[in-house]
Amino acid sequence: MLSVRNVYKKYPGAENYAIDNLNLEIKGGEIFGFLGPNGAGKTTTLKMIVGLLNPDQGEIFVDGHNVANEPILAKRAIGFVPDNPDLYQRLTALEYLNLIGDVYEVPRDLRSERIKYYLDIFGLNNASKDLIQSYSHGMQQKLALTGALLHMPKLFILDEPMVGLDPKSAHLFKEIMKEHVQNGNTVVFSTHVLEVAERICDRVGIINKGKLIACGTMAELRASRGSADETLEKLFLELTEEGETSEN
Repeated sequence: MLSVRNVYKKYPGAENYAIDNLNLEIKGGEIFGFLGPNGAGKTTTLKMIVGLLNPDQGEIFVDGHNVANEPILAKRAIGFVPDNPDLYQRLTALEYLNLIGDVYEVPRDLRSERIKYYLDIFGLNNASKDLIQSYSHGMQQKLALTGALLHMPKLFILDEPMVGLDPKSAHLFKEIMKEHVQNGNTVVFSTHVLEVAERICDRVGIINKGKLIACGTMAELRASRGSADETLEKLFLELTEEGETSEN
């Protein structure tokens, strides 16, 4: 479903690569957690996958489509929620969702059904005709999640999706992610909440200073450390601290 091959990215004026020879293979039907310290390269990677940034070298394929050469076909397979959604503030929630539905050519009857379903789940029905500019950050996050799911993307990508969600909505959203992959789709999300990643991810990848330093199931990561019961938090701290030490 997602293939990242030998990807490099350096920002203008930077001394080091933000992404340094990144390779990832993520198959359909899995929840993949993308973890790393602040500034490790998580957001840069996700933005390259969805086509908001171009890699300096390497290729990225989504559902078999090269993101650089077939951007429309690749993006049709993607639903993306950034860490700070920038929505159209002077539209109502319904106007925004119908705009997204038009962009992805979601049939009207199916669109209405999905809009009602997600607005009900996130408790936004009563505010669906209000301007988005009147929404709190958490409400805008829920609206962005609804918009990204409207076309049932094969690849659902989220950058820190739990930020701004109340506990009930966060729980519901985790259930939505599980349901999404049960239908054969794929979820990739970055997070600092390691307990959530450990609980719901089929596999995790850990990036540090632009390099992928670990990738696999929890069993595989534990085996690589010679431990049968370490938590993801402890594994993460050990691996990233070793990465820091090796640079010194």
